[in-house]
Amino acid sequence: MIETRLLQYFVTVAEEQNITRAAKVLHITQPTLSRQMAQLEQEIGVKLFVKGSRPLALTNEGMLLKRRANEILELTRKTEEELSAQEAWFEGKISIGCGELSAFNTLSKIIAEFHQKYPRVQFDIYTANADQIKNRMDNGLTDIGLLLEPVDIERYDYIRMPEKERWVVVVPSGVPLARKEYVTPKDLADIPVIMPSRQKVHDEVANWFGAYYAKLHISAISNLSTNAALMVRSGMGYALIVEGGLPFLDTAEVCMKPLKPELFGTSVFVWKRNQPMGLAAEKFIAFTKCFLGIENP
Repeated sequence: MIETRLLQYFVTVAEEQNITRAAKVLHITQPTLSRQMAQLEQEIGVKLFVKGSRPLALTNEGMLLKRRANEILELTRKTEEELSAQEAWFEGKISIGCGELSAFNTLSKIIAEFHQKYPRVQFDIYTANADQIKNRMDNGLTDIGLLLEPVDIERYDYIRMPEKERWVVVVPSGVPLARKEYVTPKDLADIPVIMPSRQKVHDEVANWFGAYYAKLHISAISNLSTNAALMVRSGMGYALIVEGGLPFLDTAEVCMKPLKPELFGTSVFVWKRNQPMGLAAEKFIAFTKCFLGIENP
């Protein structure tokens, strides 16, 4: 079994791309660090560094180990924080993964009220799409997710959020489409469009297009609404997003137009079923249920 200390040494060497610099960061001697890296390669039976490369480069096996080592070190840190939180009443960290959604407006209010009651609890907010958040939850790196449906939540407990997520199209403010009250599939059939990257959501938007989907020119896909809006501003096309993804839109450059027929989604607040978590995260789930009127305090 690889020691956590060796994994930390390896990640530092990989990031610094130089044994001498890494040794200074780790406050150990360069010969000691070189021996530790040789020991690590011997333990796992593969070469981790490209021989003679300057700066120091990783082999394919080394890149895989770096990715897994970062996950292991983050999980170790999170576990230590959760264990220490058991000793000090409601000290700790709650990790929440969320999409760019209208429902986060409600969730942010819940977070603020919880923080007022338990000011020693820290929140770690990770923004990504539902597939990425679920992967982190499955690996124990994230406690709670706020996910846009459709999404497979068979292995999760969940609360469906009250807000509806309305789909819109982001267009440059100066184009003719920006003057329309709404946008139809036909309006977008011959225009480059930026689609959502998550497959289930992509398919739902594709269904809205109906027969026009076959005629679409998809110029890009994006998992974050803010990045999609920046691509609209740069002339890459028009972006299909949920309205809550751009709460502070600069309408001088781009604007949002509703779809016709209207397309709405829902979002769910989820946590892993039958998975132990920190006391603070358990309390936050109970607090959220009370806030939303699902359970009494």
